[in-house]
Formats: sequence, structure tokens, C-alpha cells
Amino acid sequence: MKREEFLKKIEVELKISKNSEYTLRNYLAMNSQFLDYIKKNPDEITEDDVKLYVADKISNNAATSVILFLAAIKFAYMNILKRDVTLGIKRPKREQKLPVVLTKPEIISLLQQLPTRKSKLMVSLIYACGLRVSELTSLKVLDLEFEEKIGQVRQAKGKKDRIFNIPDFLIEDLRKQAEIQKKFNQEYLFSGKDGKEMTSRNIQKIVSCAAQKANIPKSVHCHTLRHSFATHLLENGVDIRKIQELLGHSNLATTQIYTHVSTEELKKIKSPIDSLIGV
Repeated sequence: MKREEFLKKIEVELKISKNSEYTLRNYLAMNSQFLDYIKKNPDEITEDDVKLYVADKISNNAATSVILFLAAIKFAYMNILKRDVTLGIKRPKREQKLPVVLTKPEIISLLQQLPTRKSKLMVSLIYACGLRVSELTSLKVLDLEFEEKIGQVRQAKGKKDRIFNIPDFLIEDLRKQAEIQKKFNQEYLFSGKDGKEMTSRNIQKIVSCAAQKANIPKSVHCHTLRHSFATHLLENGVDIRKIQELLGHSNLATTQIYTHVSTEELKKIKSPIDSLIGV
């Protein structure tokens, strides 16, 4: 079987399985890059070829990158050629990295550096509701219910729908944005060029530039705002299971990482020496 036929069959299988655009794009790219490197037809690939690619090309990458690559290869070869060329390859352990979180003053500084009304509204909504950037870009005018003060995230990660609360602070600005979009017959709440869905890269660039102007000494991405949303809720005493629902996490363990990030509760703990002073 030739390379192009194999890649086309992978695409078909991914679409039949209702995988996300993100998964489809990544799985195809990883299989394509792998075949380009090995320079063999797909049905000639062996486990040793996969090991060679991992060792030479991605062994220095994060564990999650290696795990994702092996998942992409396994999906392709199991579904198309009915064999698992990754079977004997041990998966690396995922790194237990704590997410970067902005302090509340840093959030304020970041928002103050956003150059336009639209950019400030978009970034404020990501932080205020804990949205993934892809959830913001796919948000449609009809997904907002202003009377109920809620919005709908549709078919997010894991193919799940969920609701989010629209904060009073943003109600009027969002209502105006929705009216502008309706006036121009735009489907999306924040559209890009020619009324199409805005790209995540565009919003990431806006956030990064604002963080630099605010002199925030951290690596700040759109997802940093989501991490900050969850951590600040936890610091405000919101139950972690409610935060789990707001974030759309299937597993509570995913949400519990924020208990390690939050420092407010730790700050309240007194050293035992304090109780000894004066004794």
C-alpha cells in the first residue's frame, strides 16, 4: 500500500470514528512525518522503525508528545493493517507539571494592556468563564442566553456540551457584540476575516503581546487564563466538584491539580513555632 492511499484511509477512519478536527489533523501529520522519515511503504513498517523514529526525532520532547505519537501510529496500523506496530514499545510516564497561573493583580494588568474593545472582551470571557480558546472561537451568537445569563459550550473536548455563567460585568458588552454580529448576519460571536471562525493562533498572539506589555515574567498562553480561573475559584472557596463541572472535566483527578497550585490556603497555616513564642 502506498503512502497517500494509507493516509487517506486513516482520514476516513478518523472521520467515521467522529474524532475531533484536532485529532484528525495531528494523527495525519504524525503518520505522514513518520513515513517521510522511514521511507518505507506502510505495510513494510516494523516495531523497530517506530522505535528508531522515537529515539531519533522525538525522544527529547515531552512525554505527552511521545504518547500522542504512539497513539496516532497505533490507531493507523490497527485500523488499516490490523496489526499493532507499537505493541512492544513502553510508553513514558507523563510529567507531573503544575500549570502556570496568574495572580489576580496580573490578570488585571493583562486586561489593561489589551488594545481593542473586541480583544478585551474575548480575553475577559476566556478568564471569566474558564473557556478553552477553541471553545471561544467556536462560540456562536445563538449560544448565549442573556435572560438566563448563561452560555452553551457545544461539543467541547470529549464531545461534551456544558453551560457557563455569563458574569454581570460582561453582560452588556456581550449583548452589544451579539447585536453587531446579528446586524452583519454573522454566525460566530467573534468572527475573523470574511466572517469565518477566528483562529486560535490569532487570540494566542493577542494574549502573549498583552502579557509582554504588562511585564508579566511568566509564560502566558490562552490556557493560562483557564488555569487561573480554576485556581482563583478554589481560593475563593468554591467546591472542587463544581469547578470540575464548570471546566468540563470528565475526571475529578484532572481538576485536583489546582489544589496543588493554590497557595492561599497554605498561607493560612501557622508554623508550630508561633504557638511556642511566649511559652
